[in-house]
Amino acid sequence: MSKIYFFLIVVLLFLSACSSTQDVYSVNSSSNIKINNVVDFALKHKGVKYKYGGTTDKGMDCSGLVTTSFKEANITLPRSSGDMAKEGKEIPLESVKKGDLVFFAARNRKKNIDHVGLVTENKNGKIRFIHSTTQRGVIISSFSEEYWQRTFVKAVTLF
Repeated sequence: MSKIYFFLIVVLLFLSACSSTQDVYSVNSSSNIKINNVVDFALKHKGVKYKYGGTTDKGMDCSGLVTTSFKEANITLPRSSGDMAKEGKEIPLESVKKGDLVFFAARNRKKNIDHVGLVTENKNGKIRFIHSTTQRGVIISSFSEEYWQRTFVKAVTLF
């Protein structure tokens, strides 16, 4: 009788280990596809001029670029950068990866979030992000620029 119990336990452990491995793999694979879709969609808008409240190729603001890009992956985000910053999980800046969000207090010194960017890469600690600026429209910037280091508030991951 104890051999039967032992055999059942071994079989159950084997089956549960296989199913959990497959679940983790499919979630990671699905997340990577979504991340790539979000970032690729945003990159297609490089050069689009700035328009307050804009969400189209005719003009976009920073949160319009981000919400529209995530919408392509069926992920709904709040429309303002301040509300967006309350979503997901806060992470250290050095841990950001492609698809994470970076938030800034660009217009004030009180750390009130008023700008958002979408991380396009973090290679060897060199972080680049796409965003829409009032002067230059949708561009890619680097954290090596002192301005972004000075105005940075937080980073968030949604995946």
